[in-house]
Amino acid sequence: MTDSELRKFIISGSVDVQSPEDDAQEEVDAAAEMELRHVSVPVESHGSRLDKALAGLVPEFSRNYLQQLIEAGGVSVKGLKTVKTSAKVKAGDELSIELRPTPQSQAFKPEAMALNIVYEDAHLLVINKPAGLVVHPAPGNWSGTLLNGLLAYDPQASFMPRAGIVHRLDKDTSGLMVVARQRQTMDQLVGMIAARTVSREYIALAHGAWQGAKTRQVEASIGRDPRNRLRMAVVDLEKTSGKTASTVISLMGNAEKHCLVKCKLHTGRTHQIRVHMAFLDHPLVSDALYGGAPAGDMTRQALHACRLAFTHPATGEPMEFKSAPPPDLLRAMDVLGLRYNCFV
Repeated sequence: MTDSELRKFIISGSVDVQSPEDDAQEEVDAAAEMELRHVSVPVESHGSRLDKALAGLVPEFSRNYLQQLIEAGGVSVKGLKTVKTSAKVKAGDELSIELRPTPQSQAFKPEAMALNIVYEDAHLLVINKPAGLVVHPAPGNWSGTLLNGLLAYDPQASFMPRAGIVHRLDKDTSGLMVVARQRQTMDQLVGMIAARTVSREYIALAHGAWQGAKTRQVEASIGRDPRNRLRMAVVDLEKTSGKTASTVISLMGNAEKHCLVKCKLHTGRTHQIRVHMAFLDHPLVSDALYGGAPAGDMTRQALHACRLAFTHPATGEPMEFKSAPPPDLLRAMDVLGLRYNCFV
């Protein structure tokens, strides 16, 4: 196994192993890529659980992965398949391990795709992400992500954590993202985002006519919703874990039943704009997770990252990028009687 292949096998957290229900071609492919490794139990591991002994013998793999590999019949002790992770081993026992690719281990591979690159230099890229593109591999989306596209576009991206991705947009959110091409640049951008010196602005189409002040600063902490772990919520930090979150929301247009707003992030919490808008009783159009309903033929959450500004980490030059709303969002505005003015 080469070093690059080994990096692809290294995993953390929960994993899935190939199941007997996979079709024949997948089984053939997996068998072709499988590595059979033979190890001997050392004296210091005598009497240990099988999964614990293996974790010490093949430390490049997580114990969680090895446990699932054992349960899937991928480990033999003295020539016999053993599916109990808690089975005790003895010093000198010969173990055979079938190191099989998992969805996670194969996720970080190049996949050629069209990327809308609006700026590029040796240090970074600025990309205009379309709605529907997942940024990073995750359960249910182990391929076809922006990360896969970056690995195909720039071979050096394989040597960068997360291929240089320093911040994310939700799958159904469109718009601007900055991606690092060098490790030093990545570290600097991460620090700039943490220090709130990267300006990120979004436009959002929401339910309900806007009332009151045209600009509101929402200071409401966000954490995992205790009633629904699949979503986030505004929380009381004295009662529930979470993080402070700050968004400035400005009215751009008003209609009888909907409004168009610009949102400027001062923090970058998961689903921050979606949660804060729902907290104000203005859930985003088509954002079913937070109470939004379809409107204006919009089939995804009506959120677009329209402006990105920062100081270039290497040159010190001020950088600013703008992105007009995509056609589906412009069409929804028109249907709902709202107009987009980029100068607001």
